[in-house]
Amino acid sequence: MDRPVIDVTRLVDEQPLGRFTVGLVALAFVLMVTDGYDLLAAAFAGPGLIAAWHIPPATLGRIFSASPFGMMVGAPLLGWLGDRFGRRRTIILGTVLYSLFTLACTQADSVNTLMVLRFFTGIGLGGMLPNITALIAEFSPKRVRATAMVMMFLGVTAGSMLPGLAVAVLPETHWQTLFYIGGLVPLAVAGLVWLVMPESIKFLTLRGGPDANARLRRIIAKMRPDVTLPADARFVIPETATRTGTGVTELFHDKLHFITPLLWLLFVVNLMANYFLYSWMPTLFRVGGFSSSQAALVNDCYYAGGMIGGLVVSRAIDKIGLVAVLCFFLVACPSVAFIGFPGLTPVAVAVLVFVGGFAVFGIQHGLNATAGLIYPTRMRANGAGWAFGIGRIGGIAGPMLGAWLISMQIPLPQLFLAPVVPLAIGTVACFILMRLCQARFHGNQLNDLAAVGTAAKPVGELRRV
Repeated sequence: MDRPVIDVTRLVDEQPLGRFTVGLVALAFVLMVTDGYDLLAAAFAGPGLIAAWHIPPATLGRIFSASPFGMMVGAPLLGWLGDRFGRRRTIILGTVLYSLFTLACTQADSVNTLMVLRFFTGIGLGGMLPNITALIAEFSPKRVRATAMVMMFLGVTAGSMLPGLAVAVLPETHWQTLFYIGGLVPLAVAGLVWLVMPESIKFLTLRGGPDANARLRRIIAKMRPDVTLPADARFVIPETATRTGTGVTELFHDKLHFITPLLWLLFVVNLMANYFLYSWMPTLFRVGGFSSSQAALVNDCYYAGGMIGGLVVSRAIDKIGLVAVLCFFLVACPSVAFIGFPGLTPVAVAVLVFVGGFAVFGIQHGLNATAGLIYPTRMRANGAGWAFGIGRIGGIAGPMLGAWLISMQIPLPQLFLAPVVPLAIGTVACFILMRLCQARFHGNQLNDLAAVGTAAKPVGELRRV
């Protein structure tokens, strides 16, 4: 007998913004807070490590760089696993990994040991990101998809502020406490994820399995209590599970052969500029004559601008796609270039730093959302994982570029021209990527359905097969 067919994509896109979706994004935000905390925990433990182990400050560089290297491995690896075994279980795996290895850092007694532990922490940190990105993208209605993803990623920015607050109330010699917090809290959050976070509804539909239909019904009942499903309904999404490649090669098929490398390039150049700025701004401002309090307050303007930039770009991407990111690049170049302009007052520098953070962080939030939007379900976590992983090359190179230029005694105004170079490259690359995506998605909106050339049927329109 014929069975009624339900289009899951339309179920997602037509859902009202209710408790289910908002709660899922809120849980993802909390998870990203723990990610942001653990990413910067070692940096704030640095002074305590110097005092406890009697090591020169330069030695900490190896510890600080270990997590980004681990993220380069973890993001594509666990992204690949997520596309094959599910987003939910891979999110839990990544979170447990960085929880346990962060806890293990409390027992480290040498630089090399801590460096290895931070590398494995980075694998978990990097591996969780593409899977939570894919899951939120696959549960969010198209009209607010980028907004939901950026709201989630703002948790990283919020989490990065917490180690400093912990240090403010802890003696420097208690550096282990930072890692205890960074291990126990995400472990508890992983337990919460295991209890309440559902598997991606689109992943379950695409991959199937013996119990997929029953699981889909339970999830849909929570997501769409307004919909009554036929008892014998069959669930579909308007794309195929057939793979056009294996692993990373799949990301270059289906008209993605230019889109994927351009997305990678944008991640690299923007993270290079971002890491250069927030790694060296406090030091450069002190060298430029600011007091320690002035330097700290001006540096905080960068993060404040970034929070607002993330909120603005999220709504703009939902409306006009990559045109929004291109506009942010056009704002970033002059605002960053003028930060080091001689003779500026601290207030003027603070305004430029705020605008720079607004633009540069806005770009990054926009790129994070884009990585979860341009790939179809079958390769979404893998695609986002490779973008996040390759981008860490820029994250590692940015601080190293700053150290090299400072060692050459480059004047302060010219130092702030250095991050403008990758931002200018990014402006050109973003324009090209925007035009390619306009052709792929038949307009400005980054709509995965447009790429497969299939229009979803309304939930109420059931057809017999």
